[in-house]
Amino acid sequence: MRNDNPQITEASSTLSAQMRRGDLFAEKCPSRDVLKHVTSRWGVLILVALLGGTHRFSDLRRKTAGVSERMLAQTLKWLESDGFVARKAYPVVPPHVEYSLTPLGHQVALKVEALADWIEGNLPQIMAAQAPPEA
Repeated sequence: MRNDNPQITEASSTLSAQMRRGDLFAEKCPSRDVLKHVTSRWGVLILVALLGGTHRFSDLRRKTAGVSERMLAQTLKWLESDGFVARKAYPVVPPHVEYSLTPLGHQVALKVEALADWIEGNLPQIMAAQAPPEA
């Protein structure tokens, strides 16, 4: 049945668009957790590192200097549970585990890489803004 009332059509299209997209500003929207995982300091670095190809855990730890084993493992679990990272374990001793981006992970990694590139490119201006004012 066709609805000719523009207010109802607009409201329903807005509601359906919100349902498809999510509502990041809503307190309980699951997109907030995904955003937290992707934009955390370690999430960004891991995603950008994996753009370079498959890495083992120890490679990622070296590449993301300063991350603890616990935090790296936790961040990789979050990114894996969000569908961004694929984990492949080989049945050998010692354990051999590799991490790579999924197609969805590749898309989001390109987005955070662009943000990281922007920050790096604008770092002198950012640092100048952070400097305490001269008295």
